[in-house]
Amino acid sequence: MSKPSRRPNREAAKEARKQLKEKVKQSRKELLKIQAEDGIVVPHQVSVSNALCSYKSVEEEQVAREEAVAAQVAVYRAILPLLLRRFSNIADPRNPKKVKHKLTVLLMYGLLIFVFQMASRREANQVMSRPAFFGTLKLLFPELETMPHSDTLERLLARIDIQKIELLIVEIFTSFTRKKKFVKFLISKCYPIAVDGTQKSVRDGDNWPDEWQRRIFHLKEGEKTQSYLYVLEANLVLRNGLTLPLLSEFVSHIEGDPDDCKQDCELKAFYRLAKRLKTYFPRLPIMILLDGLYPNGPLMAQCHAYNWQFMIVLPDECLSSVWKDVDARLMDRSIDELENIWKGRKQYFWWTNDIKYIYDGKEINLNVVVCREAYNVVDNNGDIIEQIKNHVWISSHPLSKENVHERCNLGARFRWGIESSNLTEKHGGYNYEHIFSYDWNAMKGYHYLMRLAHMLNAIALLTKRVAKQVRTMGIRAFLKFVRDTCANRWLRPEWISELLSARFQFRFA
Repeated sequence: MSKPSRRPNREAAKEARKQLKEKVKQSRKELLKIQAEDGIVVPHQVSVSNALCSYKSVEEEQVAREEAVAAQVAVYRAILPLLLRRFSNIADPRNPKKVKHKLTVLLMYGLLIFVFQMASRREANQVMSRPAFFGTLKLLFPELETMPHSDTLERLLARIDIQKIELLIVEIFTSFTRKKKFVKFLISKCYPIAVDGTQKSVRDGDNWPDEWQRRIFHLKEGEKTQSYLYVLEANLVLRNGLTLPLLSEFVSHIEGDPDDCKQDCELKAFYRLAKRLKTYFPRLPIMILLDGLYPNGPLMAQCHAYNWQFMIVLPDECLSSVWKDVDARLMDRSIDELENIWKGRKQYFWWTNDIKYIYDGKEINLNVVVCREAYNVVDNNGDIIEQIKNHVWISSHPLSKENVHERCNLGARFRWGIESSNLTEKHGGYNYEHIFSYDWNAMKGYHYLMRLAHMLNAIALLTKRVAKQVRTMGIRAFLKFVRDTCANRWLRPEWISELLSARFQFRFA
């Protein structure tokens, strides 16, 4: 017989938590019943299993590890010939008589640092030079003839044309578009490319490289100066969840106007990035997806000049003249409407086309669409409450009942893919915020190698063999599983030889 608790309040709190848990459980059952009666199908959220390891023997684990490495490394091997050809075309500024490691070896080593998600140059030195790890890498990648020191790579990146590393990302993406690998995921027959800025690093004080941006905080104890790195990223974002890195544009202090005390900014960087994007893909049909920072006349006119479509978030406080026309048409009911159910949410779309927007004496036609979403959720108190959200976008092309779902739900809504990608690069193993070098050129070189490695991993994760394993263990756990397998004596030389001789074909899930 248990003794009565000396803390009656604790017992009462425990009982209250138990009742709340039961109430939440019943409310969720009731919500599912209501949704079923309304014909609403909510996508099932799949989570990684919390069960114990399913391997019953070392042999079974070895088979699983071999399958994981085969699925992942086969993608690397398929793209590697292109990488090696382009690496070899980069001019080597070093003295040939003093060269110990080939340029291709150094750049391939730098790529593998991020493929295997090393946190720093120090970790790369300590981990990748271990005999077991290096021995496996030499078998998987015979081109890696020697094991360099990370400082050697840093000195090389400081002197070479690192822009050619980013061009590799462009070439890989172009090869996939030519093979029409992404055709079924296009939006209005366009490749959806999201652009967003993110902070890469921040340091106190102003005694950092001249290219770093500066900002001043006015505090009670005085002024505080910070130096920071900011990058504008462009990613391909597809409705199946795939996000591929494309281009990076650094927001640099030297790109600003010091005479007017104006620094570089995200909007200025967008025009530079857009120009490069048009140069690299002059005939590619593109739909640009942008957040609420970007709705302005010159930028939208630039997109029209490049023959790009766009979907841009329109905040309440932006483009007051456009909002005035939108409100007037809403009052007159001269709008088009559509009701829809998407991912378990009831949606009410209304839109209006051909709004004249005048800026700097110039005129541009805009199309505005509003989406009002309503859906029920169970809150922390166990009550079923209705959530309502509104989304507003500017569309470059007229909207209709036939295309509003595609442009908004399958295009504009998936702009979140670049934000998710940035978070993955920051906190998912790619160490985006670790700059690896304070030399500006070398830092950018490491950044491009990181983005290239992320692209390779993202492509591999889309293949059927890898996607099947990721569903059971999760993305980051799978990549760690592959790294641990290579770092230890799991792979037999004869098995690796068979892997390298086997033919590979991209089969996307």
